[in-house]
Amino acid sequence: MSTPSDPAASAQPPSTAATSSSGLTFKLHPLVIVNVSDHYTRVKAQASFPAEAPSPGKAQASCSAEGSPAPAEPPRVFGCVIGVQRGRTVEIFNSFELVLDPVTGTLERAFLEKKLELYKKVFPEFYVLGWYSTGSDVQDTDILIHKALMDINESPVYLLLNPAINHSQKDLPVTIYESELHVIDGGPQLIFVKSNYTIETVEAERISVDHVAHLKPSDGGSAATQLAAHLTGIHSAIKMLNSRVRVIQQYLGAMQKGDIPLDNSLLRQVSSLVRRLPAMESEKFQDDFLTEYNDTLLMTYLAMFTNCSSTMNELVEKFNTTYERSPARRGGRGAFM
Repeated sequence: MSTPSDPAASAQPPSTAATSSSGLTFKLHPLVIVNVSDHYTRVKAQASFPAEAPSPGKAQASCSAEGSPAPAEPPRVFGCVIGVQRGRTVEIFNSFELVLDPVTGTLERAFLEKKLELYKKVFPEFYVLGWYSTGSDVQDTDILIHKALMDINESPVYLLLNPAINHSQKDLPVTIYESELHVIDGGPQLIFVKSNYTIETVEAERISVDHVAHLKPSDGGSAATQLAAHLTGIHSAIKMLNSRVRVIQQYLGAMQKGDIPLDNSLLRQVSSLVRRLPAMESEKFQDDFLTEYNDTLLMTYLAMFTNCSSTMNELVEKFNTTYERSPARRGGRGAFM
């Protein structure tokens, strides 16, 4: 798959801090994030453990002048994102990998067309929305790959996943870019602009992600390990809730002091949130909770009794059937019941 070979393209700014003005609403499904993460992890693991050991000459060539090995650059992975677009809403459901020639930097067209053909058979309503890659920021060569996909989608999106771990970051390390034609230095240039997105899940994805998050360790970890992981998750959730409450408290304090203007809409939301708290400790809440709890237990017990009665009835019918066939052989004994 050929890409534009403009020598001045690498000198152009690949992205800006501006946000998209297209008005599109992007909905990203967790399956896409899981696929891209899995793709990057597999490629990185294969790069860390090569198939054959390098020869002494290659090992010497890979070392610096001081004798220390040259740091390997993190691998980049590429793929397509697919989904549907309904009006101004773009929903990214899934993704698949692409093959990139490391020498020419072009995508294999035959592989891409074969993947599209297979996906069309299973998901006929899906089509290519754009592509994805990994890295901390947009690179100059990304615009070339982006232009190469414009024959499939005239306005593709670019999903960038940052694999670097940043424990202080609260948001997902995923950025969605759109391409816009801007006039820079008197000439039109295609650049990337950031777009906002939301995470959209369906029930099947929610169950799958929860299952992946609670997988047992490969070394057969005990229940204590799973309990520790569960408690750690609860602790993280409480810490996040505490930080959000502190933000609201600081915002209200600044609003009360007059540092920021009043926002009646936000005040109504905060008031609605605060009014829910006393209900959790009131006597009426406890009565309602116990009533609901007892009703649930009663329904559970009734279901158990019904199941036991059905099992007992089947057992009695089997005994009756057995003893009804026995009188001719056992001297006229009657039925058991």
